[in-house]
Amino acid sequence: MQNSIHWPEKFLPGFSDNFCSNEVIVAGLSAADIWPLLITPSLWPSYYTNAANPGLHDTDSDTLFADCRFYFDTFGFYVESQVTEYVAPNAGVPGRISWHGWVGEEGSADRLEVLHAWLVEDLSQGRVRILTQETQMASQPKPWRPPRLIR
Repeated sequence: MQNSIHWPEKFLPGFSDNFCSNEVIVAGLSAADIWPLLITPSLWPSYYTNAANPGLHDTDSDTLFADCRFYFDTFGFYVESQVTEYVAPNAGVPGRISWHGWVGEEGSADRLEVLHAWLVEDLSQGRVRILTQETQMASQPKPWRPPRLIR
């Protein structure tokens, strides 16, 4: 059985305003190879064009760690964030990192909060599974309407 993301209740998929999931399994890499790319925000723009100007608050560290505060720009928004889970990959233990990010002032009508999570786990035969998921919560969510499948 494969591992899954650990969700705080507030961000549980199905009860959030939006949810997205991406997964890939790659041969020839390990969780230890992937981990530095996830925990080093200055590397994000080199492989994800929607990440810019990352930095960490109140630390000399270049990498994320448990409970640290950091920021970055994405899709034209300045996002404040804090790491909520941090487990480095180890023999038989998948790497897990997640962060709570927010745009806008708390309580404001334009507030957007996200929980973005990554899970990297080694699989048999020299493969690695990379799972990333995000839930989003808006202060003033618009009523969700399913797409029209039948006209």
